[in-house]
Amino acid sequence: MTDNNVNREVLCSVRDLEVTFGRGRKKFVAVHNINFDIYKGETFGLVGESGSGKTTIGRAIIRINPVSNGSVIFKGEKISGKISRELDKMVTQKIQMIFQDPMASLNERAKVDYIVAEGLINIRPDMPKKEREAKVSEALRDVGLLPEFATRFPHEFSGGQRQRIGIARALIMEPEFIIADEPISALDVSIRAQVLNLMSKLQKERGLTYLFIAHDLSVMRFITNRIAVIHKGTIVELAETEKLFAHPLHPYTRALLSAIPMPDPDNEKKKVVTVYDPTQHKYDTDPPRWIEIEEGHFILANNEEEEGYRRMLEEAEG
Repeated sequence: MTDNNVNREVLCSVRDLEVTFGRGRKKFVAVHNINFDIYKGETFGLVGESGSGKTTIGRAIIRINPVSNGSVIFKGEKISGKISRELDKMVTQKIQMIFQDPMASLNERAKVDYIVAEGLINIRPDMPKKEREAKVSEALRDVGLLPEFATRFPHEFSGGQRQRIGIARALIMEPEFIIADEPISALDVSIRAQVLNLMSKLQKERGLTYLFIAHDLSVMRFITNRIAVIHKGTIVELAETEKLFAHPLHPYTRALLSAIPMPDPDNEKKKVVTVYDPTQHKYDTDPPRWIEIEEGHFILANNEEEEGYRRMLEEAEG
């Protein structure tokens, strides 16, 4: 899926983003100094362990988490902090989120037609009931569900079907940008490929842009154009997907890649998992900075590490 990013339109920019929870002595900086662009029509991956700040970034973009520093720019307009009612309405429609747990994100007491139409009811309260029902039927059809499912409750569906309802709820708003927060991690392995294929199909048909958040790099390889690797609230490496798999440089990226399960049981037994040790960086005297180590491949490194990474790339290419 990877393609050239030259002369591509930037849909969303995150600049010097910081998100803080709590105050005073209980203050916790969840993510800090986060910078990246997402191009129109691409799938941008954000990968890291649980608690690394991936979901916090996604929720900051969609305005669920307030930003304590930096900015989020969408279609050339700053959408973080205080914004006008008109801009807020545009963000609500144009940016949608697919949540991790389809069990928790759907209202168990509401029927599917209300769940799918809820955003539409808020944005377009004047829309005639017949038109809204037609849009719900179309959205359900688009995600491979029967329109007659609209009269049922979420508990009557499987996990995969519930996630499709969640996708239909996002699609009915006709968004340009969808933040998919671990959309398949709560699903059975057999269902995961179906949901990923559905998301790819919808992207092609509708020209959607995705921010795909996950902790599993093997999934990322099949759906993303570029990947940012995040560790404890800081992005440590960012590159085109195939480049990252071919030349992983940062020790944390290499540790994540070493943990990917192998389909062959014999190889899986022989596999050596690398454990990342943050104390290996000597940042006290030589602090790190964000470096473009090769075209489109960025890494957090100090001067000494930069030399080592450049040698690694020369050896890999030589």
